[in-house]
Amino acid sequence: MDLQKLMDLPGTLAAFTYTDKGELQSHLLREGTELSEEMLDLLSRSCVANLAIAGLEARGWESLTGQTGFQPLKGFSVVGLEWSVVADGNCGVVVRNRDVDYEATFKALQA
Repeated sequence: MDLQKLMDLPGTLAAFTYTDKGELQSHLLREGTELSEEMLDLLSRSCVANLAIAGLEARGWESLTGQTGFQPLKGFSVVGLEWSVVADGNCGVVVRNRDVDYEATFKALQA
């Protein structure tokens, strides 16, 4: 994944990659942001955990209701008050809510 291309997206404050266990592999931070490598390390672990929980919920929903189409899960977003995290695969970005284009961000992560 080209982290610099992700940094060029509107509103991106940080871009990062992580292992399947949630270990931070690489990252870029926008100059002047309050985010840190330590915060991205925690976010990496949170991304893996959230994807696992969402997978559990999707599988359970399909099993209990007979509805389909919730799997396979690839990406998700967690929206905060000022900034949000958008993740897909083993890559994520932290975006400023007032500037982000969520659809473009998901497409870039899937490329």
